[in-house]
Amino acid sequence: MSDDDASALYLGLISGTSADGIDAALVSFDQGLPQLRASLTYPWPDALRQRVLSVAQDLAPFDLDAFGRLDVAVGRHFAQAASALLQTSGTTPSQVRAIGSHGQTVRHRPGGDEPFTLQLGDPTVIAEHCGIDVVADFRRADVAAGGQGAPLLPAVHAMLLGQPGRTRIVLNLGGIANITVLEAGGRVIGFDTGPANGLLDAWCLQHRGEAFDRDGAFAAAGQVDAALLDALLADPYFSLAPPKSTGREHFHLAWLRRQPRAAMLASADVQATLLELTARSVADAVRTSAPSAVDVLVCGGGVHNPRLMKRLVQCLAPCRVASTASCGIDPDFLEATAFAWLARQRILGLPGNLPAVTGARGRRVLGALYLAPRE
Repeated sequence: MSDDDASALYLGLISGTSADGIDAALVSFDQGLPQLRASLTYPWPDALRQRVLSVAQDLAPFDLDAFGRLDVAVGRHFAQAASALLQTSGTTPSQVRAIGSHGQTVRHRPGGDEPFTLQLGDPTVIAEHCGIDVVADFRRADVAAGGQGAPLLPAVHAMLLGQPGRTRIVLNLGGIANITVLEAGGRVIGFDTGPANGLLDAWCLQHRGEAFDRDGAFAAAGQVDAALLDALLADPYFSLAPPKSTGREHFHLAWLRRQPRAAMLASADVQATLLELTARSVADAVRTSAPSAVDVLVCGGGVHNPRLMKRLVQCLAPCRVASTASCGIDPDFLEATAFAWLARQRILGLPGNLPAVTGARGRRVLGALYLAPRE
């Protein structure tokens, strides 16, 4: 199969900040545009997910041996996710040119004198298990070029959802929220706005024993506390100018607990306040960066939280707020689709970053190639 063969399939894998499952997308390309052909979300075993979250939030000492074991364990699970998608879609490994594996981010520190970003999920394990070449480690080339290494989805957002003469926002509500501004004149910018599902899920798990707040019912049972909300919104990250990116290593439960007010409130009131924090920080970012936007298209897990979506509609008025499904784009697998596209970019030797988004010194080919066995 030639590298530029239009019939080639690519498979994208990602586990987001919330580590609530591995999203896998099988993608084809017609004239360079990604088209989702099959998809699934592969669950994490509870014990492995807790190990990942513990590392991401720096909750326990972590030595090099533990790091190596976890890297392999996560790689094996990513490989199982890819294999499950191949099986359910009736696809053979020979039909897939490459897997694009984002991995599981456990640290993202793009600032300072020694910036770095770190994802788990050994790509050699994935290539060995699946018999397919793997492209991974997408973020570090951008960071080495002075960029944030994130977000990397805006290029795909522009291809699939851009509309000449119309300024629109694509809002991804994962563990962290990020926006892509698709300006009417064609310019694209984007950045992380702050927490989304990550804090909501963590607080819900701690106080209700449930991995996420189904339908926003926990938040709906509480009242927003204005004093706590103001204290949380005072975090310096929210006032930083883009390019900027963040993660669970910043917005986690320890960050919340630094506010004495949080310990004084009923757990449902804290949940309601965290939901309001997401809606308000997103709305503030949209008004600052794209006051002329006419619509906001939402993807990611948060699109299934009706309470959060209702508050976004209210906070973003008069902008139209809708799921990307309204444009024929599955909101649950847009990220995984993007990493299939990024894998294809690497195979073709084409850049994958947008310097206007990440702040890098220039366009860069992203990712390293790990070859599957050829015997």
